Amino acid sequence: MSAPQLVVHRDKELMAQAAAARLITRIVDAQASRGSASVVLTGGRNGNGLLAALGSAPARDAVDWSRLDLWWGDERYLPDGDPERNVTQAREALLDRVPLDPARVHAMPASDGPYGDDVEAAAAAYAEELAAATGPGDYGGVPAFDVLMLGVGPDTHVASLFPELPAVRETVRTVVGVRGAPKPPPVRISLTLPAIRAAREVWLLAAGEDKAKAAALALSGAGEVQAPAAGARGLSRTLWLLDAAAASELPRSLYPPATA
Repeated sequence: MSAPQLVVHRDKELMAQAAAARLITRIVDAQASRGSASVVLTGGRNGNGLLAALGSAPARDAVDWSRLDLWWGDERYLPDGDPERNVTQAREALLDRVPLDPARVHAMPASDGPYGDDVEAAAAAYAEELAAATGPGDYGGVPAFDVLMLGVGPDTHVASLFPELPAVRETVRTVVGVRGAPKPPPVRISLTLPAIRAAREVWLLAAGEDKAKAAALALSGAGEVQAPAAGARGLSRTLWLLDAAAASELPRSLYPPATA
């Protein structure tokens, strides 16, 4: 796994714009080299802020949207179209405004779908969908995502992997059902750390003073069970994208030599 790298931006708006530009570059490069690209989206204010910034970015049309696979790192197990679902928010922020191939938008199952209240069955179905998309060079039961994005919670959770809960300890499955999440709604679906670590690049997004302690803890050697963000690493790159407020409690030794 790669060691974390940090980029600190002046504020959350600049962070979102810079991250959107960075993501466009990664997608275009992947499409040029392999014909398609695969990205895992995150929800929350930072993930949706990035998508909104991407939608207004001048270089947006450099992406061949029809050759992009979109996955999700986690989802609230709510009915399809519920405004709290990550996929609903992503559609509003960007997806409904770009010419994606619907077959390549891999939303996690909803609670009013074929699995009903059985979130474990829904998680297993998503794991099967991921496995079916793997290629000859992929391993671990998931595609080698070009970029996997994660928001960092004030408690250091990423995706729906919360400190000390069973999901963060999973070492075999790629997708799990989550019950009893401390943040509502309590029932969710999440990628596991093994699935996250199969990504080429993992980007962790954190903006605001309420994320400062979480960033400092995750980057100071905490264990992944106590601080799940500490266990989110990419194969070739692990990138923390922060605003100045979220970076305010980091030791100066962790600061990058140049910030934007």
